[in-house]
Amino acid sequence: MPTTLPAFADVTTSDSALRRFLHGLPGVDAVGLEARAAALGTRSIKTTAKAYAIDLAISMIDLTTLEGADTPGKVRALCAKGANPDPTDRTTPRTAAICVYPDMAGIAHEALAGTGMKVASVATAFPAGRAALPVKLADTRDAVAAGADEIDMVIDRGAFLAGHYLATFELIKAVKEACVRPDGTAARLKVIFETGELSTYDNIRRASWIGMMAGADFIKTSTGKVGVNATPANTLLMLEAVRDFRAQTGVQIGVKPAGGIRTTKDALKFLVLVNETVGEDWLDNHWFRFGASSLLNDLLMQRQKLSTGRYSGPDYVTVD
Repeated sequence: MPTTLPAFADVTTSDSALRRFLHGLPGVDAVGLEARAAALGTRSIKTTAKAYAIDLAISMIDLTTLEGADTPGKVRALCAKGANPDPTDRTTPRTAAICVYPDMAGIAHEALAGTGMKVASVATAFPAGRAALPVKLADTRDAVAAGADEIDMVIDRGAFLAGHYLATFELIKAVKEACVRPDGTAARLKVIFETGELSTYDNIRRASWIGMMAGADFIKTSTGKVGVNATPANTLLMLEAVRDFRAQTGVQIGVKPAGGIRTTKDALKFLVLVNETVGEDWLDNHWFRFGASSLLNDLLMQRQKLSTGRYSGPDYVTVD
């Protein structure tokens, strides 16, 4: 898709024009939003549907390691786990991607060769985003050159919260352009808002629209590095944003909740949100992902429980 959709060319010409557009979006009814998210979270899933949903959730995971102590060996081990989550059951789906720091993208690219899985790399001075634009763009280009299929960038929350909406838009647009390879192909861009730092639901809605207008392929809740990460309510709000954006433009954007999603019960609640808000078009790992490090283990144990009628022992899954 183009970096700026023609429908939004006029509103992205100045800070004042973009502010008028964003502040003209409908205000978020916080009570209603949280009540709907809570109500959808109570939906029960029957056994046959649960088995399908667990496999779907596994296939949607961006299996993640973003630690200062990451080593090539740890990344290779994580790639092996994502490609073959349950060595005792070859019907277990692979995860969607492995998400790493830029300096590990080449290691992951080599380890995942032939699997069909994606290499996702964080970039733009993740997680704080406190760096000059040339550094952020170099960070992105290095990851893409090393073999990253997807870039998970962070916005400058300070600029956004100060009301510098056009600067936020231009940053995303510039990173989108840095995702393009010399042969003309491009890594897909996920834009992280760090919703726990945006203070209000109205800000999350505005950030979502900035990201989508600037060319995001995915909008993502969080880095997983702050106290409040993905919640049913903020994910529901972002799902409503991509639904409304497609209705207006015909362009479909993915959603990625990340951080704090650890159990099968959590994951299934989010899948219900997707199904009830945007429908089957998003129930695919091309359009919906979970950013997680420990979720896979619980999904595997619940999958084995459905298959055998009993829970596995503590050594059934690897410890990340």
